[in-house]
Amino acid sequence: MAIERTFSIIKPDATARNLTGKIVARLEGAGLKVVAQKRLRMTRAVAEGFYAVHRERPFFNDLCAFMSSGPVVVQVLEGEGAIARNREVMGATDPKKAAPGTIRAEFAENIERNSVHGSDAPETAAQEIAYFFSAIEIVG
Repeated sequence: MAIERTFSIIKPDATARNLTGKIVARLEGAGLKVVAQKRLRMTRAVAEGFYAVHRERPFFNDLCAFMSSGPVVVQVLEGEGAIARNREVMGATDPKKAAPGTIRAEFAENIERNSVHGSDAPETAAQEIAYFFSAIEIVG
């Protein structure tokens, strides 16, 4: 597999419960390297821009309200097959369906407050990374 980059967010439900370190340890333990990271609080406008692809979906307003409700940690992860590996470590979006030992199975509160976000494809990863990071902030 090729070395690639993916984007990750540790969501407000996880930062509020001080789980950032535990989640990063899981990601690193799976062979992913954190090559950029910052803690921030999304404004409503930033959340709406980031999730614009979901604008017409019924959950859009609740999602944007939740993602702007508290601090998040945005990251660029690097590794062999990073996108697939991150998605495997995160587990299914619905924590009830997530495999035991995955981040969402262990830490998610429900399908909305599911602790983490990860890119689903190379094109999405590139867009999401560029939304929050400049090239100079990504150090491999």
